[in-house]
Amino acid sequence: MQPTNTAQPDHFHKVVDCQWACPAHTPVPEYIRLIGQGRYDDAYMVNWVSNVFPGVLGRTCDRPCEPACRRGRVEESNGTPPEPVAICRLKRVAADHKGSVQERMPAIAPRNGKRVACVGAGPSSLTVARDLAPLGYEVTVFDGEAQAGGFIRSQIPRFRLPESVIDEETGYILGMGVQFQSGQRVDSLRALLAQGYDAVFVGSGAPRGRDLDIPGRREIHDNIHIGIDWLASVSFGHVTRIAPRVIVLGGGNTAMDCCRSARRLGGTDVKVIVRSGFEEMKASPWEKEDALHEGIPILNFHVPKAFEHDNGQLTAMTFEVVRAEYDTQGRRSLVPTGEPEVRVPCDVVLIAVGQENAFPWIENDLGIAFDRWGLPQLTEGTFQSTLPQVFFGGDAAYGPKNIITAVAQGHEAAVSIDRFLHGEDVRQRPAPRTNLLSTKMGIHEWSYDNDVSNDARFKVPWARAEVALASIRVEVELGFDAATAFKEASRCLNCDVQTVFNRATCIECDACADICPVDSISFTANGEEADLRGRLRAPARNLAQDLLVSAPLKTGRVMVKDEDVCLHCGLCAERCPTGAWDMQKFRLDTTQAGPGCRDEKIPRRTLEAA
Repeated sequence: MQPTNTAQPDHFHKVVDCQWACPAHTPVPEYIRLIGQGRYDDAYMVNWVSNVFPGVLGRTCDRPCEPACRRGRVEESNGTPPEPVAICRLKRVAADHKGSVQERMPAIAPRNGKRVACVGAGPSSLTVARDLAPLGYEVTVFDGEAQAGGFIRSQIPRFRLPESVIDEETGYILGMGVQFQSGQRVDSLRALLAQGYDAVFVGSGAPRGRDLDIPGRREIHDNIHIGIDWLASVSFGHVTRIAPRVIVLGGGNTAMDCCRSARRLGGTDVKVIVRSGFEEMKASPWEKEDALHEGIPILNFHVPKAFEHDNGQLTAMTFEVVRAEYDTQGRRSLVPTGEPEVRVPCDVVLIAVGQENAFPWIENDLGIAFDRWGLPQLTEGTFQSTLPQVFFGGDAAYGPKNIITAVAQGHEAAVSIDRFLHGEDVRQRPAPRTNLLSTKMGIHEWSYDNDVSNDARFKVPWARAEVALASIRVEVELGFDAATAFKEASRCLNCDVQTVFNRATCIECDACADICPVDSISFTANGEEADLRGRLRAPARNLAQDLLVSAPLKTGRVMVKDEDVCLHCGLCAERCPTGAWDMQKFRLDTTQAGPGCRDEKIPRRTLEAA
């Protein structure tokens, strides 16, 4: 293998698995350390720069960081299986325990004469506004509702996300001089462009829920509802109760929100029925667990066949029982089992089987091209449409995803808009800033706590069931207190503090390999990667994580470190008699709108090769 080029920012970035997995590349270990130190304001602002809505996401994020967490791979305990650090719930700790951060919001530059319109007040649009308003752009956000937040406000039930949190975090953005045109639904893009905006960002979400066209549907006009529309009616107080017997169709997070909301509004017999297997449901594992915890059964491998009715009054649904079969390519098909159809009596059906984009307000002759799924055709990575001054982001760009993805796309779209309005090629994406800084404070001391905690993951306390289920507005999860947050934060392995190797001072004593508690360091003859991975002290099986390979040492051997299982405990650096190992904190600053994203920017610092 060739020596690892650690000047390539992705090498050390990939080692910080949680940050690498986060669409917005939030520096997770950094804010967790700050929480452990009780520096909640600082932890909140580290989050805010990246993900914009720490309080919202600390309650509702899909948590792509947690399956990636190294702790879940290397932890040895009696737990089955080992669990990652509670990254998402620690984010909430920063939001809940901080003081006032208003004075730490960005200063607003003088107006630069450019006007940007954002359609929709959801997370992607608000992220664009948050990035562009401080630069002097005049940003106007249009939304048909009275308050900002988009689907954050209308689709996520209050028992998961209190309205006060939404108000606070949307307020920080609107307080930057952003003009919020509430109650103004845009019904013509042509008319909007005619108002002289230099750029338009479309962050209108995927507002149309899919219906289910099966026998009986057209004869029933009451008590069958599209899930996202019903959740919005609940959120705005238009729906306050529901009949006892409820079927929720669908296996995503929207279905989980529907069934748990129905349970609180009077549904005594609430069932989720899904055509896939339980493990294949799109809902996050914890969302499914929460529904089951509240006594809501999930019936899988049931395909809807018909709605039954009595003179238009819904009475039941029938389902065909199927099983999953897979072909040689791994493609799934649902095959009838031959069992009798299942009849489920019901009073109400909530359909949560997917969402679609809807752009009836974008005229066909404006030059914006759409694909066969109704999604805009965008230049890869730029979010720019075929009409150059119009950009898309969030669910409106590539279909329904989640809040953190919408935020990440908002950041990228803001970079494109900033470059576009400065006459620069939006396809040129400046690399992020990266840096390594030694954490050494003495021979055997570091500026971070390198002790590896043996604690298992701590559970977030819940409100009592009789309280939580009695009201749609009682928050279920109570969050960590400061003491528990400290202990959970201590479980973080500080993956951003990198083991940096200096071959020039290595004497090949193998002391680092001997002391490594997970055998991640080997000194061996070089070879092809597949061969080398199998010859290490502990074979490196995770091909998704790179090896750190040195240039040849004095004996001709190479040092090979499996980045996948390293605990970042620093024992190699403490044991090394020549200082060939150092613990250096890696920092990655993603490119955001502003002078740093433009062609006339100051040259960026790069990492020195090990």
